[in-house]
This record gives sequence, structure tokens and C-alpha cells, in this order.
Amino acid sequence: MPTEVALLESHALRAEQMGRVEALDKVKSLVMLPDGIHLRTEEVARYFEVSTASVRRLTDRHQQELSSNGMRLLRGPELQSFHSDMLSLWAVEGLGSYPQAATRLRLYTRRTVLNIAMLLRDSDIARSVRTHLLDAEEDLRALYVSLERRVTRIEGCLAGVGSALQELGPVLGRMSQRLDVIDRKTDVTHQVIGALSVRLTDVSQDVVRLDARLSELARLLREVGGGQRAG
Repeated sequence: MPTEVALLESHALRAEQMGRVEALDKVKSLVMLPDGIHLRTEEVARYFEVSTASVRRLTDRHQQELSSNGMRLLRGPELQSFHSDMLSLWAVEGLGSYPQAATRLRLYTRRTVLNIAMLLRDSDIARSVRTHLLDAEEDLRALYVSLERRVTRIEGCLAGVGSALQELGPVLGRMSQRLDVIDRKTDVTHQVIGALSVRLTDVSQDVVRLDARLSELARLLREVGGGQRAG
């Protein structure tokens, strides 16, 4: 597990934590400009409870890293455009007089503030943010270890299932063969029953014809008998 000192000294370790901006509000409420995106140096200093000079010195020392995480320096037309947008938002929020920077304005995002929290040594708030990050990292590691153990147990169970399936394989094969034999015998039985049905139909037709002939013979005998009595 990384330590606080390692986090202060290692750019790579800080980069791993840059997506976890929720840690800032876990420690203290972060007051943004009315656009909900940016902060000025003054807001950053108030959040960390340090002087604006301390924040400026830190941003000068780590300008490249902080710029890669959202810090911007506005000048000229870009600064005028930002002031124009901010004036209307400031009025809507009822925040009073808007403090316009004359020639330059440094802006920060949540990612930048989190980056500063991992660099600023002389701030109890920054230390609390780092502690929260490291504790959460430890919780994630513990969760990972627990999940890894559960996956290992499941893999062990699956190995046992695999062995059982291997043992059942020959038995299932024999059962399949016997079922195939039964299917073939059933087909033969159906064929025999079909043939018998045809034969029975033919016999039934023969019986009907025989019955008709017997009826005709009985009629003739009655006619012969009646003629003899009349003579």
C-alpha cells in the first residue's frame, strides 16, 4: 500500500488517484464559481486553509502537472470572455460585486484541486484528503483480496465438478447408446403396428363382403323354400 510520503513524492502514484475527486467533498465542502466547473486561487486557498501565496508557489513549482489536470491561465480576449460569462452567472446567484482580474486569472478544476491536495504539505485539509485516498485504497485492496479468495474457492469447486463430469462421461455414453437401441426398437414396433393396422383394415373389409354374401345366400334360400311350399 502506498504511503502519504510516497503520494507526495511520486507523480505516477498521484496520477493513479486523479479520478477520485469525490474525496474532496468527503473532507470539506468545495465552493466553486457559479459555472460549477472552476475555482480561483482564492477559493483553493480557502478550501485548504492556507494563504493564496502558498497556492501560487505550489502551482509555479508544479505547473506542468497541474496544467495537465485542468489548471488554466487566462489572459487577453479569453479572460474578457470568461469575465463576460461569469458576470451574468454572478448576478443570477446574487453574489454581489464580481471581482474581475485585470490582466490574468488562474483557474482550477476539481481534478486540479485534488492534484494540489496530493502535493500540499502544510495543510491539515490536504493531509485529510490524502488519508481518505489511502484508506479508500486499502479498502479496495481488501475487497480485491476477498474477491480473489472467493474466485479461488469457486475455481476449486469447478475443478471438482469437472472431475465428476469426466467420470460421468462413460456412463452417459452407455445410456445414450441404450436409448438409441430403444429408439430403434420403438420405430420397428411402430412399423409392425402400422402393418397390422393395414391387415386388420383388409380383414374388416373381407368380413363386410362375406357378410353381404351370406345375407344374399340367406335371401336366395328363403326364396327357394317359399317356391317349394307353393308347388
